[in-house]
Amino acid sequence: MIERHWTGLARPESAEAYVDHLQTETFPALGAIAGFAGACILRREVARGVEFLVITRWESLAAIHAFAGADAEVAVVPGNVRAMMLEFDARARHYVSVSQ
Repeated sequence: MIERHWTGLARPESAEAYVDHLQTETFPALGAIAGFAGACILRREVARGVEFLVITRWESLAAIHAFAGADAEVAVVPGNVRAMMLEFDARARHYVSVSQ
C-alpha cells in the first residue's frame, strides 16, 4: 500500500468549504480510479489559518499515475481549491506502508 501525503494551508473562512470539496468532489472522483484504497483528512488550527494534511491510500504507483499523471509527485490542485489556500505543497510525498 502506498500513502500519498499533501498539505495545504487554508484561509480560515475557506476551511469548511475545502473539507466539503474533498468529501463531495475529490474523494468520489478518486473512488472511480482502480487502485484507490481510501483517504483521510487531518486538520489543525494554526496562527495564519487551517492546515490540512490529506492522505490518500493507493494499491500501486500505477494507480497514482492514473490520478496525478506522468509525474506522480505533482500535486493535483484545482483552481477553486487554489483560491481557498494561502499556500500548499506543489508536490506530494509518497510512503510505502510497512505495517498495518
